[in-house]
Amino acid sequence: MQPSRREDLRLIQGTGHYTADWNQPGQLYGYVLRSPEAHADIVSLNVEPARAFPGVVKVMTFADVEAAGFKSLVGGVAPNVKGVGDSAMKKPFYPVLADKKVQYVGQAVAYVIAETAAIAQDASEAIEIEYSQLPPTVTVEDSLADGAPQLHADIPGNVGFVYERGDAAAVDEQFKRAKYTSKIHLESQRLIVNPMEPRACLAVYHADEDRYTLYSSSQGIVNMRNQVSTVTGIPQAKLEIIADDVGGSFGIRSTPYPEYMVSLLAAKQLGKPIKWVGTRTDSFLSDYHGRALELNGEIAIDENGRFLAFRWDDRVDLGGYAGGNGAFIGTNNLTITCGGVYDVAALYARTRLIYTNTTPISAYRGAGRPDIAFAIERLVDQACHDHGLDPVETRRKNFVKAAQMPYKTPLGTTYDCGDFAAVMDDALAQADWAGFAGRKAASEKAGKLRGIGFATFLEASGGGNTPSDQTAARFDAKGDVTIYCAAGASGQGHETTFISLFAKELGITEDGIGYRASDSNMAVVGNGTGGSRTLLGQGSSFKLLAQKVIEKATPHAAEALGVTADAVSYAGGSFSAGGKSVGLRELAKKLASAAAAHPFDCGAEGTFGVTFPNGCHVAEVEFDPVTGVAEIASYAAVDDLGNVMQPTLVLGQVHGGVVQGAGQVFGEHAVYDRESGQFLTASFMDYTMPRAATVPLAMKWRGHAVPTKTNLLGAKGVGESGCSGSLPALMNAVMNALRPMGIDNMQMPITAAKVWQALQASEGGAAVRKAA
Repeated sequence: MQPSRREDLRLIQGTGHYTADWNQPGQLYGYVLRSPEAHADIVSLNVEPARAFPGVVKVMTFADVEAAGFKSLVGGVAPNVKGVGDSAMKKPFYPVLADKKVQYVGQAVAYVIAETAAIAQDASEAIEIEYSQLPPTVTVEDSLADGAPQLHADIPGNVGFVYERGDAAAVDEQFKRAKYTSKIHLESQRLIVNPMEPRACLAVYHADEDRYTLYSSSQGIVNMRNQVSTVTGIPQAKLEIIADDVGGSFGIRSTPYPEYMVSLLAAKQLGKPIKWVGTRTDSFLSDYHGRALELNGEIAIDENGRFLAFRWDDRVDLGGYAGGNGAFIGTNNLTITCGGVYDVAALYARTRLIYTNTTPISAYRGAGRPDIAFAIERLVDQACHDHGLDPVETRRKNFVKAAQMPYKTPLGTTYDCGDFAAVMDDALAQADWAGFAGRKAASEKAGKLRGIGFATFLEASGGGNTPSDQTAARFDAKGDVTIYCAAGASGQGHETTFISLFAKELGITEDGIGYRASDSNMAVVGNGTGGSRTLLGQGSSFKLLAQKVIEKATPHAAEALGVTADAVSYAGGSFSAGGKSVGLRELAKKLASAAAAHPFDCGAEGTFGVTFPNGCHVAEVEFDPVTGVAEIASYAAVDDLGNVMQPTLVLGQVHGGVVQGAGQVFGEHAVYDRESGQFLTASFMDYTMPRAATVPLAMKWRGHAVPTKTNLLGAKGVGESGCSGSLPALMNAVMNALRPMGIDNMQMPITAAKVWQALQASEGGAAVRKAA
C-alpha cells in the first residue's frame, strides 16, 4: 500500500539521503577533541604528537581559526533589544575552537583531520593538554551566589542581561486592590534535544570557482548561510548549502556549529573535502540544550474571581555562552504571551539571563512558548486551589471573549482571533470531565491515586527574521514542475503538504510535481522551519505561486485558443474560451524546451502576520502509591489551529508534541554535578527518554478551527501545540492526584523515586500505603 506521505516510501525503504550519506572523492575525516573540564584555563596545548600520528593530515586549534579571521559564534539578543536602564546584552566572544579557557564539558578544543575517522579519533588521544581547573557553577542559583566564580572577565555577577516588559507600577496597583493573590515557583528543567539523526557535515571547496559547498542538516538555508558567512567571512554568494532529508530538529538545527566552520576552512587549506559525523555522545555534550528556565509567577484576583494582573520574575540559564536562540527565548518568547488566554488589566515580566558552566541553550520544541503556557496554567490552577475557586468557571470568567477579538494585551501584543471558551468546552466534553469522579473512585478501589488536570493556552506563531517568504516554480523539458522554498523539513511532511496545496490550487493532479527546499541554486529567501510558521508563511506563498503560474500561462492559452487573454477563464486545470479548452499540463508540455527557460517559470512572495494557535488539553494521571510509578490514564486535546490542510500530519504533530511534553514531565533531565561540573546524564543509560507506551495510543484529538485572516490559508500552525498543552495539563493532573496526600508542589521530572519519597514523607501518603 502506498504511504499517505510522499516522503515515507523512500524513508522506510532506506533510500533517504541524510547528511552522513553524502560523500566526495578523496574526502578526509574530522574528529573534535572536546573539553573534559567544565571550567578551566588551558595552560598548554601540544598537538605535535597528533600531527605525527600516521594518517593524520592536519590538526587545527584556535590559532588556525584566529588566523583565518573567524568571528564569534552567533547568539544573544538583537542589538536593538535593550534591557533595564537601556542596557545592552553582555555577550562574551564564543570561539569556534576554545581559546585559553573552556566554559563547559564538551566545548570544542581541537580538530583532527585524517585519512579515516578512526585515525582522527585515535590521534586526538595523543594531543597533550594541561588544564588548570577553576571552580565551576552549573546552576543559576550558584552563578548568582555571593562569591560565585566569575565565568567571563567582562561580565561581573555572571548576569548577561536583565530584561523587562510591561508596566510594573500598574501591576503593583492591581495587587494592592486584589482580594486574593497566589504565587508559584516552577522549573522547566534542562533537556537534551536528541533528534534521531546526529549532526554531521561535509565541506567542499571548489578552487576553480573560489566557492564552497556545505552539506549539513538544516531547518532552512537562509539563516544557516547567513550565520556561517558572519563567522567565517565567506561571502554568502560563494556559499552553497545542501540539505536533503533531515532526521529531526526541534529547533537546534537553525544555526551552524563549530564543526561546520572549521571544516570549511580545512577544505580550502587542504584542497580536499572534509567530512565530520557526530556520535550520540557529541549530541549530548555539544548540541545546544533546551529549556533550563526558572519561572516565578504571581497572580492578583478580585473579590469576584476576576484576574487583575500577572507578575513574572524569571531566570534563564544561558550556559557557558550566548549561543543559538537562548537569549531570544528568555526575553521575547517568555514574555510576548505572558498573560495567556486571559483578559487582565496589567502585566509585568522581568527575566535575568545568566551564564553557567554548561552547554549553551537554544530552541527546543516551542522555544519558551510551552514554558510560559505551563507557568500560567500551573499558577491559575494553584490560585483556584488556594482560594476555593472552580478551575473551569474561573477560567471561563477570565477568558478573552471571541467578541473582543482582535484583542490587544497590556503588553501591546494583538491576538487576531480565537474562541477560548468554546475550545475548552469542546475539550472537556471529549475528555468526559463530568465523569471523572467515577473513574477516580474506581482507581481508589484499586489502591491507586488518580488526578485530572487541564490547561487552556495559546502561543505566538508566524514570526520570522526575513522580510518575506518566497517560492518559485521551474518547469522542465517534459513540462513537469518543481516548486521551491527556503524552509527545510525535518519530519513534518512539507513535500506532501506543499505539493498537495499547489496541485489543488491549480486544480491538477499531483503527478509531475516535485518539491525542493534549502536549495542554494534557487535564489529564494524565507523563514526556516520553526515556530509553527511554515504552513502559514511558505504555504501562503505557494498559494500565490499557483496563481502566478496561471497568470503566466494565460496569454499562451489565449494564443492557443485563438482569443484575447481577457476572454480566457481558468478552472479545474484547464483554460477555456469560446467553447474550446486547453489543459495547463498540455500547454506546459507543448511550450517546454531544453534550450530555454520555460515561459511558465515564476516566483511569488508574501509577508504574513503573526497568529495565535491555541487549545485546551485534558489529562488523567494515575499513581501506584507503593512504587510511585505514574501512568497517563487518558489524554484528550482540542486545538484551534485555524484551517487544517493535512489532518493526518497534524495529528502526528500533536501526538509527537504531547509525547515530548510527557517526556519532560515524567523523566527527561540533563544533570550536572554541582561540585565538578561534570555532565552526569551524557548517554541513554542515564537520560530517560519517553517511550512508545508513554502516551496512550487512544489519545483523543480534534480541531476546533477559528480561521485567521493574517495569511492566505487561514492557518495558525501546529508544531508547538502538543508541548504547550501537555506540560501544564499533565502537571495539573499530577498535582490533583498528589495534593490530597499533602504534597503541595513538585518540580519536573515527576519520577517514581521522587513521588515515592514525597509520599513517604507525607501523612496522606502514609494512610494510603497502610490501606494498600
